[in-house]
Amino acid sequence: MKKILILTTSTGQGHNQAANSISQSFEDAGYETIKHDFLFKSSKLLNDLIVVGYEILASKFPKFYGWFYNLTDSKITNKILKLIFFFPKRKLLKLIKNIEPDLIIATHALSINIVTPLKKQGLNIPYIIIVTDFKAHYTYIDSDVDAYITGSSYTKQSLINKGIQTDKIYPIGIPIKKIFYKSDYSLKDLKNDGYFNLLLMSGSLGLNTISFVLKELLKSPHKLRITVVCGNNNKLEKYLTNYCNTNKYNNKKLHILGFTKDIPELMDYCDVIISKPGGLTVTESIVKNIPLIIPFAIPGQEMENIDFLVNGGYSILVNNLDEINPVIDDLICDKNKLSIIKDKLKELSSTYSVDEIVTIGENLIKNN
Repeated sequence: MKKILILTTSTGQGHNQAANSISQSFEDAGYETIKHDFLFKSSKLLNDLIVVGYEILASKFPKFYGWFYNLTDSKITNKILKLIFFFPKRKLLKLIKNIEPDLIIATHALSINIVTPLKKQGLNIPYIIIVTDFKAHYTYIDSDVDAYITGSSYTKQSLINKGIQTDKIYPIGIPIKKIFYKSDYSLKDLKNDGYFNLLLMSGSLGLNTISFVLKELLKSPHKLRITVVCGNNNKLEKYLTNYCNTNKYNNKKLHILGFTKDIPELMDYCDVIISKPGGLTVTESIVKNIPLIIPFAIPGQEMENIDFLVNGGYSILVNNLDEINPVIDDLICDKNKLSIIKDKLKELSSTYSVDEIVTIGENLIKNN
């Protein structure tokens, strides 16, 4: 049985979710997969600096995070990072020698600074990297990557602009769970009660900005069913639950949830998703053909995602929270606008394949 080593790390849960999706696809095809957190398993110091640092900056100091993201979007970044990752590189090489994988797939750009130096030193294993957002940061760029998986042709072009060969890039969609490619149409039959259904999500960090969005939505005169997913932010879940229990609103049905595995079903039930534009959340909305309204974003990669989504007509950006109800009003009153966005999402999602990565991987193994 051939083995696939999948490298991930926990700067947000999207990278781990992509790793799980890839693992499922390869295991369904008869491969053995080994998932490995290349930071947590290699260096507590680097893991704390990068993973914990990301969580703190993204949630508490987003403007500084955005500045740092843009600052590091240059060719010199990977040269510096390769020095920093010297010891994790040695530990990963030991793991590779132990398990002898036929293919390495990574869901995080920082893996480049570990794997490509090993390839330059003679490691003869194909290496695929997943670009988990819609524009490639310079940390993704290295000629020793054998294949790139991207979420769109727009992402592909951003890689080409930075020197990557076009035949190495496959715009087949960011890997997500297969269940998102299936729809529960019976849920749509339950919605015929005059309510417009909103799914409000904040990502795995459960950003507190979501509370301001909800309070603004509660001012709407329309009949709204609002489901709020707070992620791992237990304080936010308790606060919103208490807030909604102590305040009564006409024409509103509210459901406050913490972390849940029922996102596919919740998406099938909703008319519109309101969320920050993380790469995997965006991909899930694309596959489900559910329009995304963006009222907030983490500066950096998510702002670049917005450029792709809004310019392509796949999403609606709300620059100020007091604009969100007019946007909702417009979609409720003009069903054609909702249909136009859905049609564009359907066209984009038709280029996606959850299992094509297996074929790409098999070809790399055969030709190695």
